[in-house]
Amino acid sequence: MPSIPAGDPEWHPIAADWFESLIDSGQSHYYEASDWATAVYVAEAMSRNLKQGKFSAQLFQSVMSGMTELLTTEGARRRARVELERAGETEQSVDPAVALMDDYRKAAGGQ
Repeated sequence: MPSIPAGDPEWHPIAADWFESLIDSGQSHYYEASDWATAVYVAEAMSRNLKQGKFSAQLFQSVMSGMTELLTTEGARRRARVELERAGETEQSVDPAVALMDDYRKAAGGQ
């Protein structure tokens, strides 16, 4: 598992909260170092947009696109056919990595 970079203490509180939320989010279990680097970049862009006097719609769209790439919204996960389950939500006791790979195999037409 790659190390999780520290957030910037100068980030806008909303950007900092978003970045910190990734640590506890199920999809981040599969993040590689490059995904964490992308998350830092998205949080920085989000912070800059929130701190400037004039809100940039173009920068907002770029931030949302980065968030989608990181599967941070339910809609993005559904489009990617990734379903996260919290412990105790299923009757089965299946490792989340196994369940995710099972879903990928089924989506690819496997058994």
